[in-house]
Amino acid sequence: MKILFSTDQTYLHGGIEKIMAAKANYLADLQGYEVHILTTEQKGNAPCYQLSPKISQTDLAVNYHRQKSYFHPSNFVKIPGHFGKLSNAIKSIRPDIIIVCNYAFDFYRMPFIFKNIPKLKEYHSSGIVDAQAEANSGLLKRMIFSLNEFIASKYDRLVLLNPDEKSYYASNNTVIIPNFVDVPDFRADLNAKKAIAAGRIAPVKGFENLIGAWKLVAAKHPDWQVHIYGQGEESYIGSLRNLIEDFGLEKNVFILPATNKLVEKMSEYSMCVMSSQTECFPMVLLESLSVGLPIVSFDCETGPRNIITNNEDGLLAKNQNVEDLAAKIITLIDDVSLRKTMGSHAKTNVSRFSKSNVMAKWLDLFNELKSQN
Repeated sequence: MKILFSTDQTYLHGGIEKIMAAKANYLADLQGYEVHILTTEQKGNAPCYQLSPKISQTDLAVNYHRQKSYFHPSNFVKIPGHFGKLSNAIKSIRPDIIIVCNYAFDFYRMPFIFKNIPKLKEYHSSGIVDAQAEANSGLLKRMIFSLNEFIASKYDRLVLLNPDEKSYYASNNTVIIPNFVDVPDFRADLNAKKAIAAGRIAPVKGFENLIGAWKLVAAKHPDWQVHIYGQGEESYIGSLRNLIEDFGLEKNVFILPATNKLVEKMSEYSMCVMSSQTECFPMVLLESLSVGLPIVSFDCETGPRNIITNNEDGLLAKNQNVEDLAAKIITLIDDVSLRKTMGSHAKTNVSRFSKSNVMAKWLDLFNELKSQN
């Protein structure tokens, strides 16, 4: 069976890129499967996450201006060339299943070409983001949201990461398949006086709230640190560094470059902290559980509560409540026994997100769709 993943690129650090590479590698090693990845703007870069040599990657070199909206005129003029290259590539590959992983113009075109090929759209961010944006938008943007909903209804399946997300989609073509994580043999020893946070450094990740919480933590535990791993816009990173200085936390809060060895790094810490405004199914939380690292996270919509078993392998703080986030972090600092008990539960509980369990759902879905066409 030929599987085609369609995305923008594979060279940046990120949860979408990481889980797509993991799924593609798994499928490429299965007998009878052939895997292709189609990108729009690889720009000659090597993939961030290692891909099997059995996988074929093709770049269409559309190269949209990513600092501008896809609907900006400078990007709009690229659409005809993009769609032509897309059709030619699909004709050449002749896939049995197409999976659209990102949010580029592929999304709008794919359901209406090669209708004999089943098409899946993956959603990696929470539907609450669009729901909130639509509620506060003008007529033009509301029309775009309506168009997106119409296009989504034309896919054979919308793959959502957790059951809470179904409420944001009107169509009945949804299926729930979570992300998976490889579970390493090693585990965090949970004795280091430091916590880890990681992700794309962008406002939606709420790192300013993490810094605010750590001001309260440092007042009680000045010897504890939090290390934030990630990449993002320099202007936003600069504002976070200024906040760290304003709070006098230069010896407590550190912003470090993104790493593709994050799981190994996690074993050096005593807890993972998440301060996001929204999360659908964050890989960083799965990876934390996989090394036995207890988690403290805002109970934001909708991902953390579908990964963390509250009071068992982590603690959910009131959403966007900085004081409660700090209090829960301090709870794990003060109670070493609780920290280690939660770490042990984390290592056990992550098994429900094992590669074999999750990929079995994907294979069942592929076979179901193939049998219908």
